[in-house]
Order: sequence, then structure tokens, then C-alpha cells
Amino acid sequence: MRSTNPAHFSRRTFLATTAAAAGLSALPTAPAHAAAKYRRYNVTSAEGQKALASYAKAVEIMIKLPPSDPRNWFRNAFIHMMDCPHGNWWFFIWHRGYLGYFEQTIRALSGDDTFAIPYWDWTELPRIPKEMFDGPLDPTHHMYEPYTHNLAVFTAYIQPTLKSYWATLTPAQQAQLNARGYQTFGDMWNDVTAYVPSMQTGVTGNVAFAPTCGARYLSPDNPKLDARTTKAVSAPTVGAGLKPTLFYDADITKSFTSSKTPSHNTAPSGSTKFSILEGQPHNLTHNCIGGVGALDPGPYGNMTNNLSPVDPIFFLHHSNMDRLWEVWTNKQKRLKLPYLPTGPDLVTLGQEPFLFYVNAEGQYVGTTTAKDFFSTDRFDYDYQPGFGDQLDLPAPRTAVAAAAASSFKGTLKGKAATMTVSRTAAASHQAAAVPELALEITLPHPSGGTGGRAFDVLVNAPPGTTEVTPDSPYYAGTISFFGSLMPGMKMSADATFVIPLPTTLTALQSPGANGAALTVQLVPVDGHAEETPAIKEASVKTL
Repeated sequence: MRSTNPAHFSRRTFLATTAAAAGLSALPTAPAHAAAKYRRYNVTSAEGQKALASYAKAVEIMIKLPPSDPRNWFRNAFIHMMDCPHGNWWFFIWHRGYLGYFEQTIRALSGDDTFAIPYWDWTELPRIPKEMFDGPLDPTHHMYEPYTHNLAVFTAYIQPTLKSYWATLTPAQQAQLNARGYQTFGDMWNDVTAYVPSMQTGVTGNVAFAPTCGARYLSPDNPKLDARTTKAVSAPTVGAGLKPTLFYDADITKSFTSSKTPSHNTAPSGSTKFSILEGQPHNLTHNCIGGVGALDPGPYGNMTNNLSPVDPIFFLHHSNMDRLWEVWTNKQKRLKLPYLPTGPDLVTLGQEPFLFYVNAEGQYVGTTTAKDFFSTDRFDYDYQPGFGDQLDLPAPRTAVAAAAASSFKGTLKGKAATMTVSRTAAASHQAAAVPELALEITLPHPSGGTGGRAFDVLVNAPPGTTEVTPDSPYYAGTISFFGSLMPGMKMSADATFVIPLPTTLTALQSPGANGAALTVQLVPVDGHAEETPAIKEASVKTL
């Protein structure tokens, strides 16, 4: 069994991080080590089904625990509400710690000492597993009614205990919450209700609370991910998200992770940049389950905002995100490439404190740091193979090829951007199994008013087009914002996303003598053209 002592790295992690700190361009092959004690299985497997039964048993217990117990189901969701990072390079790391301690709690409460969180491989199964509509695994079940019937019921139930907890926070915890925009308990609670003091009103799409009847948009009669989300979780998109050969790079098309930020609780000083995996399968799956698009402008189900862990599907979704991080890490090791940052970046990444986790005994863990979760060793688990493990990703480019990698910068015209992609790049993209070209696009962050939070990206659409379906020859992908703007947080005014271009995109299939001329525009998924944002920057780049 590998050590779970938070003060220790495993030998494997030690070798990786010390090599990275020395600035090596490649890491040695990881030494052989004992098999993990726990395995996270695909939810569709026999073992995954067994884990779901234990999961349901423990979730029911957590729902019924008093709110004074930090393991209470809703208290557990507030860990995410108060501390989760999105759009930065701690995204994968923080969620690994959150899931790991939660997994130990489920193991203890269920009595199943073999339990590990099953993963939902949405690439292979683009619908909510049918078992997740049963009993406590469905947040619309009557079991939740005594606690989430409406906002008044939820407030009376949870707020007094949360206020008492808030009064016990350490100065370090308070400092992190201040950076997040939560200088008082009231600031945090305003995000639960979406009340904006400066406006003296609420913003329906930002409500983190969802009543029992509206806690999840997808249902037994409508369990499938919509067509936009199905594209975002598809093999080409996920494969493109696994292509980067650097944990972090300032060029987001080359980075496995999202933006580098001062801390996991602060927004970038420039543009928020979402990696492919966070910006596409992560964001769109959250929002689809919560009803973005169908229910615009809100309110939405739990999965759309930062109380998303109230929906038990959250943990299966993030188990798959964590699995994809492992798939990428293992790919890097096979190619003898670094799977962590190098030099000072490694130190900066690793020393970030996480202060809000709760263990299986209902005790606060205290200070952990990001380096504790660089590998799966702390929680001693691995994954049953799933999509991506056998993906035939191309070897990294040689230095010469990398230097010649193409970038086609767009010119802004009105709300659109135009650029010309070379014939060579277009032909190579058409022939590739995993997309070779991606659109890097920057747009203003939604204001949180009455508009939506999802926008389709169109290429060479006829003038006047305000709405398309994902099977359109002009459809490139969808940009979808997860969560809400936090009052007081100095959120960047812009956000950047990477959209892997479909190989079937008509605009790239018949380039002219000078290349493929592209005109890129955004349209809201609901077709309301008056809410179309202006593109701030756009480029097509080689992944």
C-alpha cells in the first residue's frame, strides 16, 4: 500500500517533482510500485454498479445527518461553494482532494471498505446512467423535500449552522474567502440566492440554490446529453484535450490546464483561459444537466452553479475528469515528458494551501497543499481503463516542427473575426484522427443579466444566421460558462476558450488558392441575436 501520509510524497511523485524542479525537459520512467488499494470503476461495469449501491446508502445517511455534522450532504456541497477553483491551473488538483476525502466518507458511512467513486465515461455513454434517477441519487427525489423544498425551507435548515461555522474560521481561511469576494457571511449567502446588493435584485441565472422539483433538468424521460454537449464530450474533442504536452503553458492551446492565477481563489489579472477539457466536456456537461439553453435565463438546476455537489451525479462526472487527468499523465510518462510544471512554477503550484476539506470522521483536515494531490497516491486508487487510455495520440513535434506550427490570427470586423488558414494546415487537419486545428477565441464574460451563458461558434454561416443545430456544416462548437460572477471578486472582463474544429467543417474542406478563408461569429444558443457578444480576439492554431 502506498503512503497516505500528507507530509510525504511517494517515491514516484518525488522523482517527478524534483526532476521538474530541476527544469528537465523529460522525466524518467516511473519506477514500479504496488497496485493501488482501491479502483474506480466505470459506472456501467458490474463493479461500478456495486459501488453505486454503496454510494446510494451513504448519500441517504449524509442527507439525514444533522447540519451541525460537516459530513451532512449539504454541508459537503458548501465546501465546493466556498473553495472550488474554476478556470485556473488548480482545477484538477483541488477537485482530486475534494473527491478523495468525500470518497473516504462514503466508504465509512456505507460500511463498504472497498468503495471507490465510479466514473461516468460520457464519451462512451452520453446520457445520465439510469441508476442515477433512483432514490437518493436523484436530487429531485422526495427524500430531499424536507431540506430543499424551497429557499425558505433551505435557509431555515442550513443557514444557522453555517453562520456558526463561519464564526470559527481561521484568519487564513478568512483571507482566502476575502480573495473570493466573500468578506462576510452575507456575501457568500448572496451567491446562494443570487441577490446583488448594488442592483437590489436577484439574477435568476446565478442562483446556486435549486428547489427539489428543479434540482436537475435531465430526467428519466430525457436522460441524454443534448447535441452540443455530446459534441463536447465526443472522442475528437476529448482527444484534442489530451494532446497538450505541457501541464501549463501561457498559450492555452498548448496547455493541459487552465489559467495560471495568484491563488486558487482569485481570478486571473488578464483574460481567464479555459483549457479544452475544462471549457468543453466539464462546463457543458454541468450546464446541460442543469438546464442551460433549455431553461435560459434560469433559474437552473444544481449542476449549473457552485452548489453543484448537491446533485450526486457531480461526483461521477468529476471522477471522469480526474480519470482523464490520469490518462494524460500516463501518456506523458510513456512519452518521457514532464507531467508537472517545471522550475519555479512547480513550487508555486505545489505550495498553494487548501483549507476547507473534511475527512471521514467529520473533522476538518486543516492545511493541505496542492502538492499533496499531484498524484493519486494520497488516496491510493487507480482507474479501470476507459476512453482515452488506448487513444493513439501523435508523438510530440520535433523542435523544428513545433517552431513551424501554424497560427492564423483573426482580424476583427464588427462582432465577427476573419482569418485565412493555409491549404497545408487545412489538409492536415482533414486527414487527422484527432483535430489538429483549434479556434482560440476571447469574448466578454456574460454580465449576469437576463441573457444566457452559452454561445454557438459559427464558421462561414450565411449572413443573418442567428441559430443553428450542431449538425450544421457551419457549427464549430459551443462556449458555455459555468458558475456565476461572484460579487466583490475582481473577475476578468474577458474569457478565452479553445474550440477544436470539426474535421467535417465545410469551410476547411475546399480551401482556395490562398487557403481557407474563415469568418467566425458567435450566436446565443437560444437564438436571441440582440444578445450576441462581440469577439475580442480570435486565432486558429495548430494543436
